Amino acid sequence: MNDILFMILAFMAGIVLGILFFYGLWLTVKKAVTAKIPALWILGSFLIRTGIMLAGFYYVSQGNWQRLLICLLGFITARYMVKRFTQPDQENQLQLKRGVNHES
Repeated sequence: MNDILFMILAFMAGIVLGILFFYGLWLTVKKAVTAKIPALWILGSFLIRTGIMLAGFYYVSQGNWQRLLICLLGFITARYMVKRFTQPDQENQLQLKRGVNHES
């Protein structure tokens, strides 16, 4: 019973780590577009996000490869979740393709 609970917790931790990593990446790209020194934002964000991710995977796995694999599965799941929630909606995409500007 405890193994199943630890696997569920590892999956949830992977989702949290993935959301932090990929949402942080999305925010970094948005900020880097307008930053005076975008390389600093990108490099700094990469180091912070990667450090958090590696520490999280290390802590969650506790030397157990099954927990590490389940955590990675949650991490990958979070990628699709963040991708879905950060995309513009379909109507905005169609208008962007047509060249319609909302601001004018």
